[in-house]
Order: sequence, then structure tokens, then C-alpha cells
Amino acid sequence: GSGFPQAARLAGRGGSAGFILGVCVARRLYTLLLWLALPVVMIRLGLRTVRSPGYRRRIGERFGRSTPDERRCDLWVHAVSVGEVNAATPLVQRLLQENNNLDIVITTMTPTGARQVADTFGSEVRHRFAPYDYPFAVRRFIDRFSPRLLILMETEIWPNMIRSCQEKGIPVVMANVRLSARSARGYRFVLPLVREGLNNVSLFATQSETDRKNLLSLGVDASRTHRTGSMKFEIRMPASVNEVAQAVRRDWSPNRPVIVAGSTHDGEESLLLRAFQTLLQDFPDLLLVIAPRHPERFDTAVRLASRAGFVVNRRTTQSGALDCAVQIQIADTMGELPVLYGAADIAVVGGSLIPIRGIGGHNILEPCAVGVPVIFGPNMGNFLEISEITVAAGAGFQVDGEAALLRQLHRLLDDAHLRSAVGEHGRKMVDQNTGATQKTCELIMPLLTRR
Repeated sequence: GSGFPQAARLAGRGGSAGFILGVCVARRLYTLLLWLALPVVMIRLGLRTVRSPGYRRRIGERFGRSTPDERRCDLWVHAVSVGEVNAATPLVQRLLQENNNLDIVITTMTPTGARQVADTFGSEVRHRFAPYDYPFAVRRFIDRFSPRLLILMETEIWPNMIRSCQEKGIPVVMANVRLSARSARGYRFVLPLVREGLNNVSLFATQSETDRKNLLSLGVDASRTHRTGSMKFEIRMPASVNEVAQAVRRDWSPNRPVIVAGSTHDGEESLLLRAFQTLLQDFPDLLLVIAPRHPERFDTAVRLASRAGFVVNRRTTQSGALDCAVQIQIADTMGELPVLYGAADIAVVGGSLIPIRGIGGHNILEPCAVGVPVIFGPNMGNFLEISEITVAAGAGFQVDGEAALLRQLHRLLDDAHLRSAVGEHGRKMVDQNTGATQKTCELIMPLLTRR
């Protein structure tokens, strides 16, 4: 995990000499505590390597080590784990689009974050594990990579990391900041410890005006705070997605109710098939489209549906209108999920319906963006904030268990007006949060090009 940065995140600017002295003492005390905690850190890291082999690899990177031929970078983006990587993705994609020569290093603390970087960007960026916040480790990392700018995603603050950047003249930006009033009150108790770090942050890009005001309440200069919106809501939809979705729906039949279950994992298809069997009693012409998350599971999903006694079709074998006798279609295609969501009446997003090791839900904003009500399960650790906002906006439903899933599916299938209203709420929710990437880019580009 990220340790101290999660406990002490945001504060304001100091004034008196006594307070400045307190800041220096606090940082030294913090560093001393880090050294005293080193045996615990190593034991904890060792235990994690047993449970998760991903922690065993590249341990040296956590102490700032790198290969001798490691080249420098232009931009360093620190995203602790999967959630922060997801938030950083649209920003990094935009920066790469505007300057394909930009050399970006993304650091994470967790192997799941590392996998997310690899899955999303491939070779477009470099991934390294972030150095622990020991001065020697951070300085070693900075000396090797010599970035022109550091972007800290969300509300992570690392005193020695920020201090080392300041010493090297490297601007620091905190992007996608979210700060509740409750958290702001708690941070006041640790102001001496975090004040120096926050004074050395060039600017804060906050998700909302409330977040910005909470920063101001801690004494952060208004000139360094900017409301940009949440980058987690920035999703790219092809311009033709609606047109293609309408064509898909015509092939499925405009009059059939359709549920699309996307990004499903082992165990979730069986749950969905049981719910589907019950729903057929009241909706006999219902079509269920299942899109497994991984291609190697396409055949498995076909076998599961066939053994359950359903008439099954593979999407890749469909030519023209779908036979009305087909009850289950397995979407054995890649990159088509937004279109399938757009052609559906209801979307169910997998990776969340049952506990799955290393998985914490998948992107529920894709169906919201195309105006389709979304259902997802309780296991949304990687999209916790988005799931809460989606439910609060009336754009989707979080269900816990097979019975709750069945009830919610039945309710939506039985009420076209409800489906329309929920879908519209989703579309508005996404629209209201767009533009964050562009606004953040406009803020950071002057800093990135300054040196």
C-alpha cells in the first residue's frame, strides 16, 4: 500500500518561523519513523510475495534501483493502484496523442496496477514500481529518470518524493483531487507534517468545486487550485457507435428485450444463466448476450449455455438477422462491447457479481455513456467511487446476490419508462463530467514544457 500518503494527504501554506521549524522537524521525524519501520516493511513485502508472486518481481525498483541503461523520461505519473491508473488513463492517452514523442513513466505500488498499465498502454509507456518514500530511494529514482514533471494522481502526498522534486526543480501536480469536508477536518491534525509538501505542489486539479473549497479551507492558495472534473468519467466512444449499435439491434430484432452481460468471469456466467432461466417464464422472447472478459473463455461460455439447455449462437457466426430461436448469444469478438451495450435494453457488467481474486469490477460508464441502465455487483473495489456516483445519480443499480440480480432485471424488463429514465440519467452523468482531461492538459502543459 501507500502507507503515510493515505493517512496524511492535503494541507495548506505556513507562515510563522515557528511553524516552518515545526514542518522541518515533522518531516525529519516522519523519515526517522520510516527507517524504524523498515524491518516491518520488509516483512510485509515478504509476506505479500508469498500471497501474490507479482510482489516478488522487481523488488529493487521499490528502493529506486534500475538498470544501467535506463533512459530518462519527460513525464512521471504516479498512480498507486488500479483505480488511480484508470483515472490517469485518459490524461496519458491525450498527452500521447498530442505528442507521440513524449516519454512517460507510470509508477504504481501494486502488481494489479502494473498489470493495468500493461493492459492499457502496452509499450506506449514504461512501468516501474514506485520507490518507497525513503529519501535515498526517491533521489536514486529521480537521478535516473530526471523527469520534467511529476503528476500525483488523486490525493496522494509523499513528503520526501515531493521534497526531492522541489530540490531538483521538478514541478509537481496533484490531479483528479477529491477531498471531502470530513477528510479536510481530519487533515488539520497533521498540518505540520504535510504542509511543506503541499507548499511545493505547483497546482491542484480538483474533481469538483466542493473539493476545491475544501482545499482552500486548509489554506492552499486559490491560485493553485482549479476545478477540472473527474477524469474517471472520460471515456472514448467511437463516433459511429450509435449507428452501429442500431444496426446490431435490428439484427437482434427491435422487439426482443435484450440483456448484454459484459466482461464476465468464471462463475458469473452460471449465475446469469440461472437468472435468465427464471426470467424466461415472464419474458419468453428474452435474448441474453454474454461477452466474456477473456477470449480464452469464449468456448467455455458456449459449453455452459449449451449444457444448460439453451439455444446458443456465437456472434462471429451470425450473418444477418439472428434466428429468433436463439436464446443466448456468446459475443466472441474483441473491441465491440460499447456497441453491444448501445444495442441492449439492460447492461450487466461483470467482474463484480461474485468475489474474484485480483478483480474489482469493470467499467460501468460504457453503458451509461450510451444511455443504457447498468447493473453491477458488490465487488467494485477498483471502481468504488464511480459505482457510488452512478447509484446516487440514478444511473444504475448495485445488487448483492443472485436473488437481488433477478429482482432488478425483472423490474427493468417490466418497465420501459424506468429503463429510459435510468439510461438518460447515465448519459447526463457522463456528459456533466466530461472535459476534465482537456482542462487538466491545459494546466499541466506549460509546466511540462517549461524546462
